[in-house]
Order: sequence, then C-alpha cells, then structure tokens
Amino acid sequence: MVLRPIKLRDQRAWREVNRRNRDWLRPWEATIPPPAAGVPFAQRPTYRQMVRHLRAEANAGRMLPFVIEYQGRLVGQLTVAGITWGSMCSGHVGYWVDRDVAGRGVMPTAVALVTDHCFRTVGLHRMEVCIRPENAPSRRVVEKLGFREEGLRPRYLHIDGAWRDHLVYALTAEEVPDGLLARWRRARESQHGNTGNTGK
Repeated sequence: MVLRPIKLRDQRAWREVNRRNRDWLRPWEATIPPPAAGVPFAQRPTYRQMVRHLRAEANAGRMLPFVIEYQGRLVGQLTVAGITWGSMCSGHVGYWVDRDVAGRGVMPTAVALVTDHCFRTVGLHRMEVCIRPENAPSRRVVEKLGFREEGLRPRYLHIDGAWRDHLVYALTAEEVPDGLLARWRRARESQHGNTGNTGK
C-alpha cells in the first residue's frame, strides 16, 4: 500500500473509483450548504479545481493531500486538513476508500502511516478524526488504531445535504511513542494469533 500526493494526472482513475462508489460514499461526503444571507453560494469544484486548491493549501502548510494506492491502483483519498501551528500543532484527517477493498486493513494502515508522518516528520502534536455517529465502518478504523473518543460536535459539518453531528476522535504524539503503524501491526498480529516472532 502506498500513500502519495494527489496529482492532476490521477483524474481518470480518481473519477472512475469515485463514480463506481457514488452511492456508497454519498451519505458521508461533504456538501455545499444552501446560500444564506451574505454568504456566497459555492459550486462543487471540478477535479482540476480540487487538486489546485489542495496543492495551494499544501504549499501554505495548511493541508497534506494524498491518494491511496493498493496493489498498484488508486483506491481512495486521505487528506490531513486544518493544520494549525503555534501552541496547538494539530490537524484533522478525512478519508474515503473503494468499497472493493474495504475490510482489508487498507484504511487503518493509511491513517497510521499519515499519523506517524505528521508526528515524526511534520512536527504535529495532535491528530483528530471527526466521524458521523452513524458511520460504523469509519468509526471502526479509528477505534482499531486506538484513537480516543472525546465527545460529540453537534451539527459540525454539512454532509449529504444537512448539518450533521460528528463524534471527535483524537490521538497525541505521546500516546504512540513507538509509532502508530507499529502499534497497528502488533494489534493485527495479535488478532490473527501470531506470536510476533515472524520478523514481519
């Protein structure tokens, strides 16, 4: 499995995966709220507009946008957004994955990889993941990794046409001194009955 920066040339593969998973992803995807007084209406961006925006935010140090490749093909997207420096040093993770590879450990591995990168290389201290309470598969991802559930944020994001509540999960660098990926691998070995002496 590979995490790498999203590129303009990923358009065809990204669109194909997104289109094939449209019905599966729709209940969990961000939407644009209807215009309110004094708030301009924004259209959903094209793929090229999205990538350019992600790149600009990355260059400004506010975002880390990745695609996920599994067995040589693009299967999803993961973005660390809302990166804040100063006394907070935090970011939040959002992600989606192809239904065809769900349940194979792809997304927990991707989240573990990006968390280690943010803690060890980027210099962040805290990572958050905000998930709708109804999204059981996404909650399982962070629960498997040991993210703490911190509480509910009412009407936090506009998702699937309405303002939706989200549960907040978080992890700080001190909680994973040996790295989150190493902890995830140990958990998987234990789950599959391995002794940990295989050298993997």
